[in-house]
Amino acid sequence: MMRMAITGGIGSGKTTISKIFEHLGVPVFYADIEAKSILFSESIKADMAVHFGVEIFDEKGKVDTKRLASVVFSDKEKLSQLNSLIHPLLMQHFEHWCHAKATEKYPYVVMEAAILFEGGFNKNVDFVVGVVAPEQERIQRVMKRDQISRERVLDRIQNQFAQQKIAELSDFVISNANGEMVLEKVIDIHQQFSSA
Repeated sequence: MMRMAITGGIGSGKTTISKIFEHLGVPVFYADIEAKSILFSESIKADMAVHFGVEIFDEKGKVDTKRLASVVFSDKEKLSQLNSLIHPLLMQHFEHWCHAKATEKYPYVVMEAAILFEGGFNKNVDFVVGVVAPEQERIQRVMKRDQISRERVLDRIQNQFAQQKIAELSDFVISNANGEMVLEKVIDIHQQFSSA
């Protein structure tokens, strides 16, 4: 069973592309969602407190993602510490998930991951689809989606690979500018993988 990854910078529309693959019957592992479930797990709570302080927790003792984001997206060392806690566990979860899907005889599965190359996750897949979009559109999408300021979106963009670099490292590139037809591109890639 082959493994495809879908990646792109924040606001590029990689989740939209992933949902299309999902509608085509392809299992999708959403790395960001899985990473959040790990983030909220009791198993790493003590490590989170040591590295980022108790102020990242809300009144119920759960990680407040906005507080955590304000710490890690303004400090590359803190972001690196967070990734070193989450990424190994995330890859374990992905491997278990792939093993379970292999018994169901899918021709391929998809991992959607925002920081695929930065986290080294590309080593665990066969092909990469990079999703790109104009920066201003990305900024507007994220501001609207997350209800955050332009400056905070730009902080996040600065902590990710540049779109050009993502495109260069990817096997396929889908441009997801507003008004652009992406369905045909996804179906073309899907047919290639389904017949492989």
